[in-house]
Amino acid sequence: MPPKAKISRESILETALDILREKGESALNARDIAAALQCSTQPIFSNFASMQELKTAVVEEAEKIYQRYIHSAMESGQYPVYKASGMAYIRFAREEKMLFRLLYMRNRDAEDLSHANQHFDEMISVVQEQTGLKREFAQLFHLETWAFVHGIAAMTATDFMNLDEEVISVMISDCFQGLKKHYEEKEETP
Repeated sequence: MPPKAKISRESILETALDILREKGESALNARDIAAALQCSTQPIFSNFASMQELKTAVVEEAEKIYQRYIHSAMESGQYPVYKASGMAYIRFAREEKMLFRLLYMRNRDAEDLSHANQHFDEMISVVQEQTGLKREFAQLFHLETWAFVHGIAAMTATDFMNLDEEVISVMISDCFQGLKKHYEEKEETP
Protein backbone atom coordinates (compact mmCIF):
# COMPACT_ATOMS: atom_id res chain seq x y z
CA MET A 1 0.00 0.00 0.00
CA PRO A 2 1.51 3.38 -0.99
CA PRO A 3 2.05 5.96 1.76
CA LYS A 4 -0.65 8.59 2.13
CA ALA A 5 0.11 11.95 0.57
CA LYS A 6 1.12 14.54 3.10
CA ILE A 7 -1.24 17.52 3.31
CA SER A 8 0.88 20.65 3.37
CA ARG A 9 0.30 23.82 5.33
CA GLU A 10 0.05 25.69 2.00
CA SER A 11 -2.67 23.39 0.65
CA ILE A 12 -4.64 23.78 3.88
CA LEU A 13 -4.38 27.57 3.63
CA GLU A 14 -5.33 27.52 -0.05
CA THR A 15 -8.36 25.35 0.70
CA ALA A 16 -9.37 27.57 3.62
CA LEU A 17 -9.17 30.61 1.33
CA ASP A 18 -11.30 28.84 -1.28
CA ILE A 19 -13.93 28.02 1.34
CA LEU A 20 -13.82 31.58 2.66
CA ARG A 21 -14.28 33.00 -0.84
CA GLU A 22 -17.22 30.71 -1.54
CA LYS A 23 -19.05 30.62 1.80
CA GLY A 24 -17.66 33.37 4.03
CA GLU A 25 -15.77 33.43 7.31
CA SER A 26 -18.44 31.55 9.26
CA ALA A 27 -17.78 28.46 7.09
CA LEU A 28 -14.13 28.21 8.14
CA ASN A 29 -14.01 25.10 10.29
CA ALA A 30 -11.77 22.05 10.46
CA ARG A 31 -14.47 19.62 9.30
CA ASP A 32 -15.26 21.51 6.08
CA ILE A 33 -11.60 22.12 5.29
CA ALA A 34 -10.81 18.43 5.84
CA ALA A 35 -13.74 17.40 3.65
CA ALA A 36 -12.53 19.67 0.85
CA LEU A 37 -9.03 18.18 1.19
CA GLN A 38 -10.51 14.66 1.38
CA CYS A 39 -8.70 13.89 4.60
CA SER A 40 -9.33 13.78 8.32
CA THR A 41 -8.88 16.86 10.52
CA GLN A 42 -5.56 15.42 11.75
CA PRO A 43 -3.39 17.07 9.04
CA ILE A 44 -4.97 20.44 9.85
CA PHE A 45 -4.04 20.19 13.51
CA SER A 46 -0.61 18.80 12.65
CA ASN A 47 0.08 22.02 10.74
CA PHE A 48 -1.81 24.45 12.98
CA ALA A 49 -2.03 24.33 16.78
CA SER A 50 -5.65 25.50 16.72
CA MET A 51 -8.39 26.82 14.46
CA GLN A 52 -7.52 30.29 15.73
CA GLU A 53 -3.96 29.86 14.45
CA LEU A 54 -5.33 28.72 11.08
CA LYS A 55 -7.72 31.68 10.94
CA THR A 56 -4.85 34.04 11.77
CA ALA A 57 -2.84 32.52 8.91
CA VAL A 58 -5.85 32.95 6.58
CA VAL A 59 -6.04 36.65 7.53
CA GLU A 60 -2.31 37.01 6.81
CA GLU A 61 -2.75 35.36 3.40
CA ALA A 62 -5.72 37.61 2.62
CA GLU A 63 -3.57 40.62 3.55
CA LYS A 64 -0.84 39.45 1.15
CA ILE A 65 -3.40 39.15 -1.65
CA TYR A 66 -4.67 42.66 -0.88
CA GLN A 67 -1.12 44.05 -0.86
CA ARG A 68 -0.55 42.57 -4.33
CA TYR A 69 -3.63 44.46 -5.56
CA ILE A 70 -2.30 47.72 -4.10
CA HIS A 71 1.29 47.37 -5.30
CA SER A 72 0.24 46.28 -8.77
CA ALA A 73 -2.11 49.26 -9.15
CA MET A 74 0.37 51.76 -7.77
CA GLU A 75 3.13 50.50 -10.08
CA SER A 76 0.94 50.23 -13.20
CA GLY A 77 0.91 53.97 -13.90
CA GLN A 78 -2.76 53.84 -14.91
CA TYR A 79 -3.61 56.39 -12.22
CA PRO A 80 -1.59 58.71 -10.01
CA VAL A 81 -0.22 56.69 -7.08
CA TYR A 82 -2.67 57.95 -4.46
CA LYS A 83 -5.70 57.42 -6.68
CA ALA A 84 -4.38 54.01 -7.71
CA SER A 85 -4.42 52.87 -4.08
CA GLY A 86 -8.09 53.82 -3.75
CA MET A 87 -9.05 52.24 -7.04
CA ALA A 88 -7.23 49.02 -6.05
CA TYR A 89 -8.96 48.96 -2.66
CA ILE A 90 -12.36 49.10 -4.38
CA ARG A 91 -11.31 46.58 -7.02
CA PHE A 92 -10.22 44.21 -4.24
CA ALA A 93 -13.66 44.67 -2.61
CA ARG A 94 -15.32 43.84 -5.95
CA GLU A 95 -13.17 40.86 -6.91
CA GLU A 96 -12.48 39.40 -3.46
CA LYS A 97 -15.68 40.25 -1.56
CA MET A 98 -15.20 37.75 1.25
CA LEU A 99 -11.52 38.53 1.72
CA PHE A 100 -12.37 42.24 1.83
CA ARG A 101 -15.05 41.59 4.43
CA LEU A 102 -12.61 39.50 6.46
CA LEU A 103 -9.97 42.23 6.43
CA TYR A 104 -12.02 45.42 6.58
CA MET A 105 -15.51 44.68 7.84
CA ARG A 106 -14.93 43.03 11.21
CA ASN A 107 -14.07 44.14 14.72
CA ARG A 108 -10.32 44.65 14.96
CA ASP A 109 -10.10 46.24 18.43
CA ALA A 110 -7.98 43.43 19.89
CA GLU A 111 -5.53 43.32 16.98
CA ASP A 112 -2.13 44.88 16.49
CA LEU A 113 -2.77 47.53 13.85
CA SER A 114 0.80 48.84 13.61
CA HIS A 115 1.04 47.61 10.00
CA ALA A 116 -2.13 49.54 9.10
CA ASN A 117 -0.79 52.62 10.87
CA GLN A 118 2.47 52.37 8.91
CA HIS A 119 0.48 52.20 5.64
CA PHE A 120 -1.59 55.20 6.81
CA ASP A 121 1.62 57.19 7.40
CA GLU A 122 2.96 56.19 3.97
CA MET A 123 -0.24 57.41 2.32
CA ILE A 124 -0.01 60.72 4.19
CA SER A 125 3.44 61.20 2.66
CA VAL A 126 1.99 60.46 -0.79
CA VAL A 127 -0.77 63.03 -0.19
CA GLN A 128 1.86 65.59 0.81
CA GLU A 129 3.87 64.87 -2.34
CA GLN A 130 0.84 65.12 -4.61
CA THR A 131 -0.78 68.15 -2.99
CA GLY A 132 1.97 70.12 -1.28
CA LEU A 133 -0.13 70.23 1.92
CA LYS A 134 1.52 70.32 5.31
CA ARG A 135 1.29 67.11 7.34
CA GLU A 136 -1.57 68.21 9.60
CA PHE A 137 -3.87 68.82 6.62
CA ALA A 138 -2.57 65.81 4.70
CA GLN A 139 -3.62 63.58 7.63
CA LEU A 140 -7.17 64.91 7.59
CA PHE A 141 -7.20 64.77 3.78
CA HIS A 142 -6.25 61.10 3.81
CA LEU A 143 -8.68 60.22 6.59
CA GLU A 144 -11.57 61.83 4.71
CA THR A 145 -10.57 60.27 1.39
CA TRP A 146 -10.12 56.84 2.93
CA ALA A 147 -13.57 57.02 4.60
CA PHE A 148 -15.07 57.94 1.20
CA VAL A 149 -13.25 55.14 -0.63
CA HIS A 150 -14.04 52.63 2.12
CA GLY A 151 -17.72 53.50 1.81
CA ILE A 152 -17.68 52.71 -1.91
CA ALA A 153 -15.72 49.51 -1.27
CA ALA A 154 -18.08 48.38 1.52
CA MET A 155 -21.11 48.99 -0.68
CA THR A 156 -19.40 47.03 -3.46
CA ALA A 157 -18.37 44.12 -1.19
CA THR A 158 -21.93 43.76 0.12
CA ASP A 159 -23.54 44.11 -3.31
CA PHE A 160 -25.42 47.18 -2.09
CA MET A 161 -24.16 49.14 -5.08
CA ASN A 162 -21.93 48.20 -7.98
CA LEU A 163 -20.59 51.28 -9.70
CA ASP A 164 -18.73 51.24 -12.99
CA GLU A 165 -14.95 51.74 -12.70
CA GLU A 166 -15.14 54.96 -14.75
CA VAL A 167 -17.74 56.41 -12.38
CA ILE A 168 -15.62 55.44 -9.38
CA SER A 169 -12.59 57.07 -11.01
CA VAL A 170 -14.51 60.32 -11.50
CA MET A 171 -15.84 60.21 -7.93
CA ILE A 172 -12.37 59.71 -6.45
CA SER A 173 -10.96 62.52 -8.61
CA ASP A 174 -13.78 64.84 -7.52
CA CYS A 175 -13.19 63.96 -3.88
CA PHE A 176 -9.43 64.52 -4.27
CA GLN A 177 -9.81 67.86 -6.06
CA GLY A 178 -12.48 69.11 -3.65
CA LEU A 179 -10.45 68.23 -0.57
CA LYS A 180 -7.27 69.62 -2.11
CA LYS A 181 -8.95 72.96 -2.75
CA HIS A 182 -10.51 72.94 0.72
CA TYR A 183 -7.20 72.33 2.50
CA GLU A 184 -5.26 74.71 0.28
CA GLU A 185 -7.71 77.44 1.31
CA LYS A 186 -7.29 76.46 4.98
CA GLU A 187 -3.50 76.74 4.66
CA GLU A 188 -3.83 80.20 3.16
CA THR A 189 -6.08 81.40 5.99
CA PRO A 190 -4.06 82.70 8.94
